[in-house]
Amino acid sequence: MHAALAPYACDPARSRGRRFAEAPAPTRTEYQRDRDRIVHSTAFRRLVYKTQVFLNHEGDLFRTRLTHSLEVAQLGRSIARSLGLDEDLVEAIALAHDLGHTPFGHAGQDALNQCMADWGGFEHNLQSLRVVDELEERYPRYDGLNLCFETREGILKHCSRTNAERLEAAMPGDVGRRFLDRTQPSLEAQLCNLADEIAYNAHDIDDGVRSGLLALEQLEAVPLFDDFRRETLREHPDLRGRRLLYETIRRMLSAQVYDVIGASGAALAQAAPDSADAARRCPPLIGFGAAMREASLALKQFLMRNLYRHPQVGEVTQQAKTVVRELFAAYRAAPDEMAGGFAGRAAERLAQAGQDGQARVVADYIAGMTDRFAAREHERLTGRRLLG
Repeated sequence: MHAALAPYACDPARSRGRRFAEAPAPTRTEYQRDRDRIVHSTAFRRLVYKTQVFLNHEGDLFRTRLTHSLEVAQLGRSIARSLGLDEDLVEAIALAHDLGHTPFGHAGQDALNQCMADWGGFEHNLQSLRVVDELEERYPRYDGLNLCFETREGILKHCSRTNAERLEAAMPGDVGRRFLDRTQPSLEAQLCNLADEIAYNAHDIDDGVRSGLLALEQLEAVPLFDDFRRETLREHPDLRGRRLLYETIRRMLSAQVYDVIGASGAALAQAAPDSADAARRCPPLIGFGAAMREASLALKQFLMRNLYRHPQVGEVTQQAKTVVRELFAAYRAAPDEMAGGFAGRAAERLAQAGQDGQARVVADYIAGMTDRFAAREHERLTGRRLLG
C-alpha cells in the first residue's frame, strides 16, 4: 500500500503509536484513521464559523478556519506525493492544525493570552493539542481522539519552552521533547507548516480584494504577484477583474508548489536521511529556494502593512478583543453561565488546582466558541452588542 513512500517518510506501520493502545483497523492505515477522527470531531465542525481574517458575520464567501484547513490539506497532499511523504499524515495534520484557534482569529488568541497571563498564558497550537488529547469527548475509554504520536507532533507547530517543559514532565519523550532538544518535527509536519503559509498568503490576497480593502493596482508592488499578473496578461490581454485575479493567484500557487518540490528534493538528496528519525535530526529540509523565500517574505510584509493592519480590520479587531476579555471576566465571576458541562468541570478544577484550574476551563470554553456564538454570549451576558 505504501510502496511509494521514501525512506525518510513517516510509515504508518512504524508509528510510535497512540497513548492508548488500539487494535489496527482492517482497511485503513493509522494516519487515515487519525484523519477520519479529526473530520468527525466537534472541534472540526466549529471551524466553519471561525475567523480567518474577516469575521464570520462580514460575508459568506470569505475564508474561514475550515476552508483554510482544506486548502492547506490540498496543497500539502500535492507536494507530499511528489516528495514520497505520507499524504494521509499530511492531511491529518493540516485538518487539525487550527482546531484550538479561538473565535475572531489572532485577535481572539491575543486577548485570551492576556487574560490567561497569570495562569500559563494561551497558545493556539498547544490548545489544538489539548483538543485532540483531552477536550473531545467521543470514546468510552479515554478523553480526546487518541491520535498517533506523528499526528500530534505535527499539530504542535510552536510551543514555548515553559510549556514544552510542562509537557515533558507530564509525558517524558512525547511531543514536547523536540522543543527542548531543538530537533525538527517529521518532514510531513514541516510540509504542513509551509503549506499553511502558502495557503494563507494566496487566499488572503483573494479575500482582501473581495473585501475592497486591497486593490489589484496595489498588488502590482508585490513582485511575486505582479510577475504572474503580467504573464497572464501576455497570454490573455483582455482579461480583467476576478478572472485576472484568480488566474494570477493560480499561477503563483503553482510556482510556489514546484519551487518547494525542487528545493526540498535537492535538500533531501544532499542530506540523504535514511529514516524519519534521521530527518528529524537534520536541519529543516522542507522549504522554498532562496529566491522564492525572499519573494514570499515580501508578500507577507505587504499583507501585514496593507491588510492585517488596515484601519477597518483594526477596528473590528479591537471589538473582538473586548468581547473575549469581557467573556473571560464574566465566566470567571459566574462559572455557572458556561454550558455543556463546563460549569461542573470548572468547579472540579477549582477544587483540584485552584484558580489556575478554573481559569483554564474558562479558556477552553471560550477557545471552543465560534465567532457568532461568542458574539451572542457576550450580548447575553453584558447587554451590549459589539459585533454582527
